[in-house]
Amino acid sequence: MRVRVLGCSGAIAHGCRTTSFLLDDNVLIDAGTGVGDLTLDEMARVDHVLLTHSHLDHVAALPLMLDAVAARRMASGAAPLQVHALPGTIAALKVHIFNNLIWPDFSAIPSVDTPLMRFVSIAVGEVLHVGGKAVEVLPAVHTVPAVGFAAASASGHWVFSGDTGRNPAFWQRVNQLPVALLVIETAFSDREHALAQRSLHLAPGLLAQELEQIDASQRYPIYITHTKPAETGLIMEEIRRFDEAPHRSTDARHDIRWLSAGQTFEL
Repeated sequence: MRVRVLGCSGAIAHGCRTTSFLLDDNVLIDAGTGVGDLTLDEMARVDHVLLTHSHLDHVAALPLMLDAVAARRMASGAAPLQVHALPGTIAALKVHIFNNLIWPDFSAIPSVDTPLMRFVSIAVGEVLHVGGKAVEVLPAVHTVPAVGFAAASASGHWVFSGDTGRNPAFWQRVNQLPVALLVIETAFSDREHALAQRSLHLAPGLLAQELEQIDASQRYPIYITHTKPAETGLIMEEIRRFDEAPHRSTDARHDIRWLSAGQTFEL
């Protein structure tokens, strides 16, 4: 399985795109502004979109992508684009985006029977079989209904936390999986620790507590995502400092890296 990082920033700026990952060439994990770097041909090959939650930085490009490839999908007789999400996420998209005010309701265009897009409800713990891949829905703790995902590959699971605060249930399940690579958010620096807690995101101090829950027998690369562009340097420096000074004498350093748009992983 190939994972292409289209966007992994917590906000937009020059060279920064918000969250979206392309699995092989037919499954999107989230649909942030990074989707805009795909060609029309690449967009047209996407058959499934898996959404972690309804916040704009994770869904902004979905209506625009649908519009961009609508004529091509209708002309080819392609099946509806399947958008997999929690019921709460689907409800938010229907009310606030695909409402014929902000954007056309592509779940009823050209008709209800043959739409361009079809919503598919998912639940935590479910294993989705999409585009020849098995993707497990993981728990997340956020200000709106939210999930993470774990996509199986020959070399182990690609695991994505989604947007989340402290999340014991996530680690309980991840510790049972053969993890090849973990992508985890750290949206704020420690100087905004209180804001991170209030908005149910992570800051380096909170991340350190989360990483303590990784089973001691497991070691895999950890990629930091969703950093705010103005704070990325500070966030990564704060992470480096806590990782160089483990809390317990038995702790070892983690293999922590910064994720950037344009990276590709072969798993």
